[in-house]
Amino acid sequence: MEKVGYKRIWGPLLISMLLSAPVSSQESTLTPFSQMQSLNDGWEPLEFPKIDQLSRYELTTEDGQQVVRATTDGGASGLIARVRLEPTDSLILQWRWKVSNVFENGDAREKSGDDYPARIYVAFEFQPEKAGLFERAKRKTVEVLFGESLPGNALNYIWANTLPKGEIVPNPYTEKNMMIAVNSGSEQVGEWVTVERDIMADYREAFGEEPPPVVGIAIMSDSDNTGEKATAWYGDIFLNPGS
Repeated sequence: MEKVGYKRIWGPLLISMLLSAPVSSQESTLTPFSQMQSLNDGWEPLEFPKIDQLSRYELTTEDGQQVVRATTDGGASGLIARVRLEPTDSLILQWRWKVSNVFENGDAREKSGDDYPARIYVAFEFQPEKAGLFERAKRKTVEVLFGESLPGNALNYIWANTLPKGEIVPNPYTEKNMMIAVNSGSEQVGEWVTVERDIMADYREAFGEEPPPVVGIAIMSDSDNTGEKATAWYGDIFLNPGS
């Protein structure tokens, strides 16, 4: 199997392993990066088999506030936080981020360009009653082999290269992941950008159905497909009920 497929094929499995510990029925607290003493305060590493070169994450002070700085140079890895959120009418995910550059060969529609200087990943619980026979069998095999269950659909909020801002497209590896361009191009490179998204509304638009519970939030800066370099800064991430 080619190297570029591992983070998409194995990523959901590793996320499920990190999400397997019990959490409260309605836990919406994400540890703010500005309050962390170390990267282990409420967040955990997300790494992928067969990808030896990892993105680097570190706490740093940028513009007077503690943030997470991610550096990627031909590798891929992330940080993930477990949550448990039942679906509601509206749920606002808010964050701010900054990137040093976009990827010249980045393309959200192609496997070879499926890299982003910054992304936020929102994982939802698997719904077996809506899956086909093949999908259920595949997931059952994973459970038997690894003792873990895979999560279901996911939203990826990305800083895209050419995909127009606001556009939603399926990931080139799997339609279970939908890519949403919340920033695009180099116009705001080097600037802090604040983003607010209603993840419930986005799920309905992306998948055409009501969302299941949210089970995880992750950040990831990756460049294993394009082999390019970038630095991203992630500010605090918040989850709040919509108005």
